[in-house]
Amino acid sequence: MLACYLLQPDDAPEMMHILLSNDDGYLAPGLNVLAERLRTFAKVSIVAPDRDRSGASNSLTLSRPLRPRQLSDDLWVVDGTPSDCVHLGIKGLLDNQPDLVVSGINHGANLGDDVLYSGTVAAASEGRALGLPAIAVSCQSFIPKHLETSAEWVAWLIDRIDRHPMPAYSLLNVNVPDQPQDQIVGIRATRLGRRHPSGQVIFDKDPRGRDIVWIGAAGEADDASEQTDFYALAEGYVSVTPMQFDMTRHESMPALTDWLSEA
Repeated sequence: MLACYLLQPDDAPEMMHILLSNDDGYLAPGLNVLAERLRTFAKVSIVAPDRDRSGASNSLTLSRPLRPRQLSDDLWVVDGTPSDCVHLGIKGLLDNQPDLVVSGINHGANLGDDVLYSGTVAAASEGRALGLPAIAVSCQSFIPKHLETSAEWVAWLIDRIDRHPMPAYSLLNVNVPDQPQDQIVGIRATRLGRRHPSGQVIFDKDPRGRDIVWIGAAGEADDASEQTDFYALAEGYVSVTPMQFDMTRHESMPALTDWLSEA
């Protein structure tokens, strides 16, 4: 895929090193399909959670030590969050620093407000926070049938990064339709849309009659206009959203300054 790896071995530059993680756990099909594809042109080191940590957001484990286990030369499993995994990988677990962080393939899209909760996006954003370019990739379906399509688009984006490097602290949030490659309409630069508020919590009983509560389902799209990730994915496009983490509402600064001065 990458042009530099088409050279003869004696002339080829050092192979790109990718740190791969996710939030669905190290046994997730999406992670393993992506690892197989990336290894056709890059060195891949996997540092992933030991179980499903979906919804973990950007949390780091600070109240107890972590116990990483090395299962093979290029696979580490961590009893922590996706952010823990990437932090450990970059800050000492790996012998060599990675060039790029990739998180996914997540089972289910991460659109709009989802990025606030997503462990997939959090793993990538931890890489970005530590100075590396990063990609978070999600497949549209929670029970995906075409993970290879998502893997191909990640490989395509990495080729672009290799030819035209992204600045440090860059993060792309990628969502791919769960379709065969020949049915993908194209690829679009998008912005985050917005969801309606989530549903009510669901009260239930466990098998022993004790009270339990489920978090309600995510809300449907509220802002799904033509520029958004929601719209692109619904129309059959791969959605690529550049993300930043300055959460300041800059347009409110003058009004807030006036409001405070009146006090």
